[in-house]
Amino acid sequence: MSTSYRIGLVGKPSVGKSSFFNAATMNDVPEGAYPFTTIDPSVGEAYVRVDCAAPEFDEECTPNVGYCDHGTRFVPTKLVDVAGLIPGAHEGAGLGNQFLSDLNETDVLVHVVDFSGQTDLEGEATEGHDPRDDIAFLEEELDQWYLGVLEKGINRYESGYTTEDDAIEEELAEQMSAFKTNEDEIKRLIRRTDVGFEPDAWDDDDKLELAREIRKETKPMVIAANKMDTPEAQANYEEITSDPDYEHLTIVPCSAHAEKALKSADKADVVDYRPGDADFDIVGDVSSEQEEGLEQIREFLSAYGATGVQAALETALFDVLGVTPVFPGGANGLGNERGEVLPDCYLIPPNSTAEDFAYSLHSDIGDGFLHAIDCRSNRQLGKDYEVESRDVIEIITTN
Repeated sequence: MSTSYRIGLVGKPSVGKSSFFNAATMNDVPEGAYPFTTIDPSVGEAYVRVDCAAPEFDEECTPNVGYCDHGTRFVPTKLVDVAGLIPGAHEGAGLGNQFLSDLNETDVLVHVVDFSGQTDLEGEATEGHDPRDDIAFLEEELDQWYLGVLEKGINRYESGYTTEDDAIEEELAEQMSAFKTNEDEIKRLIRRTDVGFEPDAWDDDDKLELAREIRKETKPMVIAANKMDTPEAQANYEEITSDPDYEHLTIVPCSAHAEKALKSADKADVVDYRPGDADFDIVGDVSSEQEEGLEQIREFLSAYGATGVQAALETALFDVLGVTPVFPGGANGLGNERGEVLPDCYLIPPNSTAEDFAYSLHSDIGDGFLHAIDCRSNRQLGKDYEVESRDVIEIITTN
C-alpha cells in the first residue's frame, strides 16, 4: 500500500513523453511524433525503489502490491501522462483547460524535455532548438495560470465580498485551495516575496512574483533531460547544468528509449535487467545488429549510471517531495496474522509522526492510537515520534 501520490508527466508534443510513460509503466499508450497523441490523461502504475527491510531480519518479504527483487522493493505510485501542452494553454489554447485540470490532480511534476533540440515549441521537427526555451515556456504557462487564479482572489478581496476582518492570505488560500495550499503557506510566501499584505499596493510584477512562488511551492518540478543518447543532447546538458541561472532546477539525464528497449528485451528473456540498474546481462540469442544496439545502450548506462527513467521518478518523490517510505510491522515483529512478512510499504508525507502514520493505515487505528514500537530495537515510540525513512513500525491501538 502507499498514499496515492501522483506524479504528473508534462511536456510539449513529440519530446518522448509517451515513450517515457510507456517505459515507466510498460503500458501501451500510442506513441507518435505529432501533437495530441495523448488526448486523455493516461494514468499508469510506475514503481519507485526502496531498500527492503526484510533481509535485516533474515526474512523474505511477501509484498501485497508491487514486488521485491533481490532486496529492492518496487513500490507502486501513480504516473499521470497529461495531455498535449502548447503555447497559450493557460488561455485555453489546444487542450489547455483539460491540461490544467489534469495537472491539478498531481503532487509533483516531471517535465520531459527533448535535450537534443530536435523539436520546436509547437512539437514540430527542427534542429538546434534550445531546451532552455522549453523549460521557460512550461514555467511561464504555469505562472500565468496561477496568476489568473490569484487575481480572482485579489478581485474578490478588493470588491468587498469578504468581511473586513478577513486577511488577504485567507482569501487567497480559499481562492487557490485547489492547489492544495493553505493560509499559513500563503502568509509565508507573501513574506518571502516581500510584497507586503496590502494587495492594492501590488503592481503586476509583485502579483506575478507571488503567483510564481505559490506555483513553485505547490507544483514542484523535476526536469527529465530526454534523448540524452544523442551528442546534441549531451552538449546541451553540459551547457545548461553549468549555467548558474538553472541551479534552482533538478535536472535528471535520461533516455526513455533505452529504458523501453531494455524492459522489452527483459520481458522477452533476451537480457536480464532490473529497472534503475547501471548494467544488464545479455542472456538470450541476439543478432549482431541487436547486440550492437544493446552495447550502445550499455555505453549510455556506464556514462550516466542508469537510463534515468527510475531516477526521475524517485528524485520527484523522495528528493523533491521528501516522501518517507515506511513498513508497518506486525504483532510478531514483521508478519501479520496471515503469516505475510512486511506485506506493505507506505509512502507518507515528510515529517509525519507515528500517530500520522497510524492514521494513514486507517482512521480507526489512528483514533485508537496508544503507542508505536520500533521493530528493529523493540523501543516504544510516542505519538510525536517523527517517522524516518525505512522505519519498521508496529502500531498498538485500542481499535
